Amino acid sequence: MVNLSTPEYAMTTIESVSHAPAVLGECPVWSVPQQVLYWADIDGRAVHRLDPATGTTSSRSLAGRPGSFVLTSDPNRLLVACEHELVILDWDTGAVASWLQIEEAGTGNRLNDGRCDPNGRYVVGSMYADTNAGKSTGALYRIESSRESTNLRTNIGVTNGLAFDTDRRRMYFADTPTDRVLVFDYDLDTGHISNERVFLDYTDLPGKPDGGCVDADGCYWSASVYGWAVIRVTPEGAVDRRIELPVQKPSMPAFGGSDLSTLFVTTIGMGGTTPSGPGRDGFEPGDLLALDVGVQGRPEPLFDLAADAIST
Repeated sequence: MVNLSTPEYAMTTIESVSHAPAVLGECPVWSVPQQVLYWADIDGRAVHRLDPATGTTSSRSLAGRPGSFVLTSDPNRLLVACEHELVILDWDTGAVASWLQIEEAGTGNRLNDGRCDPNGRYVVGSMYADTNAGKSTGALYRIESSRESTNLRTNIGVTNGLAFDTDRRRMYFADTPTDRVLVFDYDLDTGHISNERVFLDYTDLPGKPDGGCVDADGCYWSASVYGWAVIRVTPEGAVDRRIELPVQKPSMPAFGGSDLSTLFVTTIGMGGTTPSGPGRDGFEPGDLLALDVGVQGRPEPLFDLAADAIST
């Protein structure tokens, strides 16, 4: 287990690759077919796309807050969890079309973290937007391409940390206020979850569990929001690396780049319930970070948009 008093920092190359800090950066997703990185600015109400080959960033605005999104079978369209519903964002035109309402509007909830499971279903959860209220009105849903929605879990404070390990048939999930990352057995054929148990207790770790991803070795990477770090956890639940970051509130890691060996990390700027403190070493809260961590990730599955959805 890593000695947390000696974090990896000088040994890891860290750079900012965004042109402007996000208000509340989240959900980095690498598109292998397009060789670009998408990420969301929740409070900025936008989705951004970075082309590392040219260094250019483009953006699309939304009327609501995009908590997460998934790549789809149509490379020019994203399925975005925005406020209480899923919408299709056409990147070429910037047009947004409603696709599926998940929860009722006006409850104080909004959709947050989500990602595709290995078979292309969208697993996405909600949260009460005012985290200072201490409410646990969020829920976790599994969405099929047929638009069928299944409630997987309730009584959630802030949905985060969703990631899948295909080899071990696992789903990871974090309810941030509980300071725990949970793991479930995940049936790849049906999307059924079972055998909920604690995978990682953050009580003695800096920060709280935010977004997560799984690398090619089956290790789980967790963004330690408020903790100035990302950590790597073995499948057995042992922290074997902690990489200190120059910003207080990293929000989610994701692997990308031509060989999936760059760890991109979104960070929180002045958005959210509690704005971030100042960054270190010239970095700003809300920066999109790129790290060389010496391991590779796995490609993101695609959500299969049905023909009628594409023509919406």
